Amino acid sequence: MENQGVISLGEAFVDYISTDRNNTKFWQLLGGATVNLAVGTSRLGLPTYYLCKLGTDSNGQFVEQELNKEGVNLDFSVRTDTKRMCGVYVHLTEDGERNFHSYVNQTPDEVLAEEELERELFEKTRIFYFGSGTLFQQKSKKTTEAALKYAKETSNLIAFDANLRLKRWESEHHCRETVVSFLKQATIVKLAEDELNFLMETNSLEAGLEKILKWNIPYLFITMGGKGAYGVMQGDKVFSPAPKVDTIDTTGAGDAFMAGLLYCFHEKGMPRGTTRLTEYLQFANRVGAQATTELGSLTSRIDLTELKKHF
Repeated sequence: MENQGVISLGEAFVDYISTDRNNTKFWQLLGGATVNLAVGTSRLGLPTYYLCKLGTDSNGQFVEQELNKEGVNLDFSVRTDTKRMCGVYVHLTEDGERNFHSYVNQTPDEVLAEEELERELFEKTRIFYFGSGTLFQQKSKKTTEAALKYAKETSNLIAFDANLRLKRWESEHHCRETVVSFLKQATIVKLAEDELNFLMETNSLEAGLEKILKWNIPYLFITMGGKGAYGVMQGDKVFSPAPKVDTIDTTGAGDAFMAGLLYCFHEKGMPRGTTRLTEYLQFANRVGAQATTELGSLTSRIDLTELKKHF
């Protein structure tokens, strides 16, 4: 039987979204880019495994319950009484805008260790996905390297989404050097336009693409928010505009886009021409756009039946 499923490696977050202008009351939500991706691929009907370290306190239980509700498999994650889940606080400004306030991590060294990975999981899946969130901490980076080794040995497609958060890195140079070394190992790479320019040290899409194309990444995708996205394959570049929707909150839209892409690769295989590549982009754009129609990164439901009408 052909391998099935997606592995997402990362760190789960609890997002605290302020519900009042005084920032005293908060809405508790599941968060984190790799969590968003795992929920996205699960909602699209793919067997999805999330790899992380979970706590057993109330926040750890909240994360586990929410992922279980979404059908995400946690059998290969590790639980410990000492782990405290990361928290992100988002405040409301006086004019009603939301802004990042603080990031709290009480147990930064409590991450999944390389010896806690199980190779048997990689032997039955099709896609391994990760981002830069497991690369700035040394122990977590070693775990990512071990997971990449398993993924390569078991012929998983390797998907990388930068999701850069510069405040977590000791320097821009260290971030750029580390991220570039990992994205060169991926089959599928997704970058936002500003991430492309940061990593390539350029100031335009054209200049950024000119530099990164020399690395011959098999499938490269550049997102441009509400404008749409580019797909690049063997030097051929295609563009797909984003569909028009009533946007309420763009949080998690890029992760939803990536989930849509991985669904296409999982179900239809490698795109062999620009026509199929454009179809993948259009599908991913629809999934990403749908994620912006509700407040929060995981509150908008995916209507797979409706999406499949276009694929």
